[in-house]
Amino acid sequence: MNRYTVALLAGILFAIGLGVSGMTQPQKVIGFLDITGDWNPALAFVMIGAIGFHAVTYRWVTKRSSPILEDQFHLPTSSDLTPSLLIGAALFGTGWGLGGFCPGPGIASIASGNTQSFIFVGSMIAGMLLFRLSKPLIDKFLP
Repeated sequence: MNRYTVALLAGILFAIGLGVSGMTQPQKVIGFLDITGDWNPALAFVMIGAIGFHAVTYRWVTKRSSPILEDQFHLPTSSDLTPSLLIGAALFGTGWGLGGFCPGPGIASIASGNTQSFIFVGSMIAGMLLFRLSKPLIDKFLP
């Protein structure tokens, strides 16, 4: 099995998990972020499950000399908090809080035919293109 097939299957599994957990429904995410109103803890349980799974499998996988379908691991090497990183994180969090979607669930929810999903994904693509066009200007002013 080649790596593209594995990536496709992993993506499908991820999308199914998002759908089963309800994370493709923006009202669940917004309900989690609304700590002073009608708080919904569903996202907390999804996060705890994901963190637990990652904590166990990361240690197991990285003991190998290389991944199964790749020659080497590609792990982040930088731990710097740059202005670009902080601004990007703030934009991501703001969009997530306002829209109730982050990229994975937004793309997965397109299968539902929900108009909000198409608006979100279209806006996300427009934002990526805008960033790509403005990156030389951003690099000039931010390290």
